[in-house]
Amino acid sequence: MLLAFAPVLSRILADIKPRLRYPRTNDSSPCILTVRLAGIGRSSDDSSQSYSHPTSYNMPARTSIKPIKPYSDPRVQHKTAVLNGQTYHYLFGRPYNGPVRGTIFLVHGWPDLAIGWRYQIPFLLEMGFVVVAADMMGYGGTDAPKVPPNDIRLYSLKRASDDLAELAKQLGVKKLVLGGHDWGGMVVWRMVHFHPELVTHVFAICTPYAAPQKEYASIESLVDGVLPQFAYQIHLRSPEVEGKINTREQIRHFIDGLYGASGPNAELAFDPYKGVLFENLPKLQRGPLLSDQELDYYTEQYSRTGLHGPVSWYRAREVNWEEEQILLKKPTVEVPTLFVQANRDSVLFPEMSRYMEKYLKDLTRGEVDAGHWVLIEKPDAVNALIKEWLEKVFLGGRSTL
Repeated sequence: MLLAFAPVLSRILADIKPRLRYPRTNDSSPCILTVRLAGIGRSSDDSSQSYSHPTSYNMPARTSIKPIKPYSDPRVQHKTAVLNGQTYHYLFGRPYNGPVRGTIFLVHGWPDLAIGWRYQIPFLLEMGFVVVAADMMGYGGTDAPKVPPNDIRLYSLKRASDDLAELAKQLGVKKLVLGGHDWGGMVVWRMVHFHPELVTHVFAICTPYAAPQKEYASIESLVDGVLPQFAYQIHLRSPEVEGKINTREQIRHFIDGLYGASGPNAELAFDPYKGVLFENLPKLQRGPLLSDQELDYYTEQYSRTGLHGPVSWYRAREVNWEEEQILLKKPTVEVPTLFVQANRDSVLFPEMSRYMEKYLKDLTRGEVDAGHWVLIEKPDAVNALIKEWLEKVFLGGRSTL
């Protein structure tokens, strides 16, 4: 299973304070942490309700968190490292005071950057964690090798896992917690298999666990079958998207559109059942999810090397399947895991996570009534779930680094 993003988010009251609910559980059932807004939403084990596509983006909820500023922020350092021959840019932060409780690597997805975790990084620093968030291969300040002449395996999940493991080695990190969103979620679900000696805990936002498969399934077969909302992936991996979106102005409209901008007549930049809607990009008005400075930063970073690198992740599907064949003997994950469902994600539907307990043996589920950009839409709700989980399975003494 591959990742996407929500082109549209449902409009709900953004300033309602979320609350956590803990149903009683026993040792054989997953813990379910539910964030509800004014009682809206459903617990993640309820598959009886149908899913409807949202129609608009949420404004970011009010929060006391001061997000990491993209260009310069005293709480983090912008660093680079050569990992298996490729130069990576990453954000690095240490706790402000007190003992270091562990190290967390945060992995972004598409179309995002390390700064996509800007609301989670300060929160985790305050909890006492060293935080590392890299621009992944093809993104931002990290190298974006062209394919061809380079091998598409540079954009595989195994390569991403190996590069992050090398970064941990260079930083002297022996054990770490992994967190991922969107494509980053797929990276962390695979890295726990490829580098089990390194990973002690995993959390994924929006991205359900998908076990390695013996038989290859093309994206076309999935779109024609059970996942028609994945049709955008066929478009993204084609030459058209990177070919038509290459000027700074086009990239700015493209990023703004994928983060909530729409036209005067509700024109959208993206349809998961089609792909990028080029004709609507010039019509877009400023969206709600990125500040002017953030949009400037995303535009600048994506303009460095264009969209070739980011869309190459969608071209590595068969390579991912090949490299995952060695994982078939043990597709289960034994370490503590947290999955946070964004109930209004227009691609990664709640029903897609229904059978994860078969493979994740120590799973905690959470949900937030928001769309795919839940990290910035509802940062307090996401952070509350991560905090409760970490306090239970990590800081509470069940396991340590």
